[in-house]
Amino acid sequence: MDTRKPLDWEKLAIGQTFEAWSYVLTQEMLDEYRKGVLDAEAPFPTIAHKVDVAAYNRAHKDAGSVNARCAFHCYNPPIPDKRITVHAWIADKYRRRGKTYIVTEAVSVDEDGRLLDRVITHELKQPWEVGKKWG
Repeated sequence: MDTRKPLDWEKLAIGQTFEAWSYVLTQEMLDEYRKGVLDAEAPFPTIAHKVDVAAYNRAHKDAGSVNARCAFHCYNPPIPDKRITVHAWIADKYRRRGKTYIVTEAVSVDEDGRLLDRVITHELKQPWEVGKKWG
């Protein structure tokens, strides 16, 4: 049973937080990431992005979205076998050219309190609008 709330953009509260996500980053996970990006020394696996939009999608249902912009800020490389906790929230919402957008933000912190990364994602909440550009 789907318990998600339908998105009401007008009522969506800036600052709404989502359930934190916590896990232990293993060396195997880091190695898989490095293999996937073809860089054996890649120090910054993208962590926070796994939660920002995913947390929103676990809480709300809507017609989908299109990624309009995304910024990653990396501060400290994660250390294998440390617990990482990611917190996400609605950072902003805005209307541009008659279309609605939401901005989610997420930060990752390890068990020692080190800030690992921050990701800020802008999503267009009318995905059908993209096809009109080329239609």
